[in-house]
Amino acid sequence: MSAPARFPDWRKRLTLYLSGVGRIAFKDGVHDCALFLAGGVTAMTGQDYAAPYRNRYTTLRGGLRILRKQGFDDHVALAKSHLREKPIAFGCEGDGAVVATPLGDALGIVQGAAIYVLLPTGLALVPLTDASCALEV
Repeated sequence: MSAPARFPDWRKRLTLYLSGVGRIAFKDGVHDCALFLAGGVTAMTGQDYAAPYRNRYTTLRGGLRILRKQGFDDHVALAKSHLREKPIAFGCEGDGAVVATPLGDALGIVQGAAIYVLLPTGLALVPLTDASCALEV
């Protein structure tokens, strides 16, 4: 599996995406951590691997049910099926990341020494060292 090709101006596109998502309320199936990373990938590459799942669930349990019917254990497994896993030490700006939270694993977007993560409370920055792995974009 190879990483999706980024647009030449991917940094500008990612910056615009990140500046807009912070103003949107967290909502399962519309704007949650799984769709947050997928939206970042779409902004940088034009490829939306989560399109079949958007607006199809309204709860975490409902989202997991849909994913399991498709053969995925969870949202992390879906992301890993599209983005190659690599050690977090090799995570670069714009890559995805898996971060443990009190609510379970969240997907975020690497930004230097930090990771943007969308939580029910809003967009947060966590240290890169909090991630278990990076997902190459």
